[in-house]
Amino acid sequence: MTETLGGAGRRLHYNRSLESRVILLTTAAVGLAVAIMALAAFVTVRAQMQTTLDESLQNRADKAARAGALAQITTGSYAVPSWALGAADVRIAYVSADEVAFFADTERPLPLGRSEVEVARGDRDHSARTISVSDTRYRVVAVRAPSSTDVALVIAQPLTSQEQVLSKLGLVLGFFGGGGVIAAALAGWAVARNGLRPVRRLTHSVEHIARTEDLRPLPVEGHDEIARLAGAFNSMLATVAASRDRQRRLVADAGHELRTPLTSLRTNIDLLSQSDAATASGHGLPPEARAELLDDVRAQTEELSTLVGALVELARDEPLPTVVETVDLSEAVDRAVTRVRRRAPGVRLEVELEPWLVQGESDSLEKAALNLLDNAAKWSPPGGTVRVGLHEGRLVVDDEGPGIAPADLPRVFDRFWRSEESRTMPGSGLGLAIVAQVVDRHSGAVRAGESPAGGARLEMWLPGRPATVDA
Repeated sequence: MTETLGGAGRRLHYNRSLESRVILLTTAAVGLAVAIMALAAFVTVRAQMQTTLDESLQNRADKAARAGALAQITTGSYAVPSWALGAADVRIAYVSADEVAFFADTERPLPLGRSEVEVARGDRDHSARTISVSDTRYRVVAVRAPSSTDVALVIAQPLTSQEQVLSKLGLVLGFFGGGGVIAAALAGWAVARNGLRPVRRLTHSVEHIARTEDLRPLPVEGHDEIARLAGAFNSMLATVAASRDRQRRLVADAGHELRTPLTSLRTNIDLLSQSDAATASGHGLPPEARAELLDDVRAQTEELSTLVGALVELARDEPLPTVVETVDLSEAVDRAVTRVRRRAPGVRLEVELEPWLVQGESDSLEKAALNLLDNAAKWSPPGGTVRVGLHEGRLVVDDEGPGIAPADLPRVFDRFWRSEESRTMPGSGLGLAIVAQVVDRHSGAVRAGESPAGGARLEMWLPGRPATVDA
């Protein structure tokens, strides 16, 4: 694992694959569990064996302390063999309160000490401890003799057999624990290989999509996390495919719409160039025709600029920026009305607006309202009336034009769409598409229908609140 610093903070980059990490974590977890269980088993068995040994030695010591031979041992008149008390695997000794020790056998004396003397003096009922002599460890138990107030009987048993059992137990636990860790590693490998197979298939599919740009959805099986991931990826593919299709349509439609003004502009420029060449020989265009060509070039240039501006607006396929402001929609519509009155002085506008506060972009909202009003003014007859109303966030624009055919209503807000009647009129077919995009970015809705005055009715609704409601 490597660590790098970048961006907003600290990020970790793993050099190991997910499969190797699963195997490593599985092995480590099982190994730790096996180690804990083995240690617990070993400690439990050792404690149990020691407890059993202590109880056995104490019972032997109690029986030996009540035997009549103890008095002869204390006088030191003879040594009692260890088998005499039925304990062939133990050593027997006597400790007095004045720290004098007598052993029942002739072997090397054991290093008895304070614990046994305290039992002899009556300070303790009994004692049990482990001592070492050379390479042999003994478990030593001392009990007080019932017939004497200053005598303690000591029985010591070698721990050789117990240590051999514990050693074998440790080997067995280590062997089976190691086998368990190896089995866990193999099981982790098998789980990683089989469990991560869907991940590998998904990875290969994604890599194939990245290489070929084939945005067909991936097959989804089951209902687990991998299936959910594949489903989410399919949703992303659908979004990318839709965005790419929109871009292709936009480029194709833009190319089609730009071809006409560019061709006309190029033709007029060629005519002007030929006219300039012919003027030198006295066969140039008359001044009136030349002025008409220049006006036509100027109008086509303005139309081309308008079309390019609309294309740039439509190319903004991103959502609203995170920083927005509270906009009074009535003020944006009022500014648009003022601009339309200057552009179309032959059309009368009846305006009735109520304040309505929305969260969004003031310029975009004004642009949407302006496009609705421009469309109504363009289709209205000379001296006609355009009625504009804003009530509870619903902006309604009615004109007195020819209206919209029912078959064309679903396509009014499509990009570059123009009815048959509007083919000969100026415009690019992008104004209402911009309205639909702006409203969609503000979580609103648009609709086209028939006006009560016989023309077209265009509506847009935006969520918000009345201006009288406190924020």
